[in-house]
Amino acid sequence: MGFLNSLWNKFTGQAVDWDRLEEALIRADLGVPLMQRIVEDLKKLSSVTADDIVAVTRREIEALLPPGNPPLLPRLGRPTVVLVVGVNGTGKTTSSAKLAYHLKAKGYSVLLAAADTFRAAAIEQLDRWGERLGIEVVKGQYNGDPAALCFDALQRAEKLGIDFLICDTAGRLHTRHNLMQELAKIRRSLAKRDPTAPHECLLVVDATTGSNALSQAREFKAAAGLTGLIVTKLDGSGKGGILVAIQNEIGLPTRFIGTGEQADAFESFDARAFVERVL
Repeated sequence: MGFLNSLWNKFTGQAVDWDRLEEALIRADLGVPLMQRIVEDLKKLSSVTADDIVAVTRREIEALLPPGNPPLLPRLGRPTVVLVVGVNGTGKTTSSAKLAYHLKAKGYSVLLAAADTFRAAAIEQLDRWGERLGIEVVKGQYNGDPAALCFDALQRAEKLGIDFLICDTAGRLHTRHNLMQELAKIRRSLAKRDPTAPHECLLVVDATTGSNALSQAREFKAAAGLTGLIVTKLDGSGKGGILVAIQNEIGLPTRFIGTGEQADAFESFDARAFVERVL
């Protein structure tokens, strides 16, 4: 049962209770600005039914989400560098591996960099993914310098003629200034090797964390120059409203979604399919 279906069930056969409707929209993680716009549109109608509520909500969501999702494309003669960032526990390392597999399945060559050097478990986890998927992982010492590791990984990617280098960076609290500054150091290190790198910076957010993901997106965008989102845990939860709020309030598009534990449970974001299947 997606959110739109549950919304229809909640208000079928009864007069609309505006407080209850506002609460339902907020609980869906759509954000206050979008909630207010939906309610204002509905109040312009002479009478409001459950069908109206669903139709207006759907229309507002579809109007917000970009109709197209630009694919990740290789560059001629140089690797495309993708930084994957986020807080701990969102599925960042797994998403890095899944993105690598997604690109490999399209026929591209991929190299992974285990730049989460502060967690030995993260290095081991990405290494296991690499062995499983047949993708090389550049890794260094535990507690090593992640900026230096990313530089070395880019150097290797150039030597091998790799299409994509995906750097799995350390999970960090968006409220810790020193950790966010470290991302800037990684960017500067990559730019020493390729002034145009990194070419993508994707924030991994957990669809079930609600409004906290909005705060994360704001801080990471300011610190790391984000180009898009990877939204995880969209499998059967009926969640996902937070990606609508992030698009609405920050203008940051969702590029990929994770829908399960397997390597292929990962896909490019499609707005129409998202509304139909998740919401």
